[in-house]
Amino acid sequence: MHNNLRRLSRIAFASVEAGAGIGTAVIEARKLVKRFGAREALKGVDFEASTGELVAVIGPNGAGKTTLLSILAGISKADGGEVHVPEGEVGWVPQQAALYRRLTVEENLLLFARLERHADPGASAEEMLELTGLGERRGEVVARLSGGNQQRINIAIGLLARPSVLLLDEPSVGLDPRQRARLWEFVSALAETNGTTVIFSTHDIQEAERYGGRLLVLADGEALFDGSPDGLLEAVRREASEAADRDFETAFVAFLHHRGH
Repeated sequence: MHNNLRRLSRIAFASVEAGAGIGTAVIEARKLVKRFGAREALKGVDFEASTGELVAVIGPNGAGKTTLLSILAGISKADGGEVHVPEGEVGWVPQQAALYRRLTVEENLLLFARLERHADPGASAEEMLELTGLGERRGEVVARLSGGNQQRINIAIGLLARPSVLLLDEPSVGLDPRQRARLWEFVSALAETNGTTVIFSTHDIQEAERYGGRLLVLADGEALFDGSPDGLLEAVRREASEAADRDFETAFVAFLHHRGH
């Protein structure tokens, strides 16, 4: 049991060793390469993010989104390139919630705070309960909570390490529209109020457009675009003018098609 708890703790609180960064970015990746056998999942990807940014990583299945996030989190090792985190740690929140569903909300937070060796686990749990707005549900068993509330706890666990960067792998999968709205209200506040840099992957193009201040477009392991949603639309106008006046998702698909993906 104890070994299993330790394994989950490492997954929830993975950190990347700090390095000498360039500029004002809080996390940087340079020429990342990742291979799985003969397949290159990442092909020399460059990426960086600054304090308080909300960055959406988008692309088709197999684009390399989760691979990139797992390398930034220190969960996977790149075959080439490097990652720098000038200050602080990187919090990793996987798509599958690393929660103990038979425990209460508070018990989960206390458990992971102890595994992180916090000096005062109780105070850390209280801080996360206040941050997530789940104080009134502290005594409820996690299995009885909605998917949205479980995801908020999952994110709170990732925040126990007080990271400067939070990585979310498709955080809204399986949530209904109301749960998604509450989740993104919470995540947006982390960036705007706390200055946490949030990098999230998503298959929902409209979600990326709405919540991502920046978009990183991956396809077949290559970075095709890095900029604002408006900047992507401008790229569509240049490269796929017939889709420029359509909805964002249609324009995005046309952009991929014109880039050969």
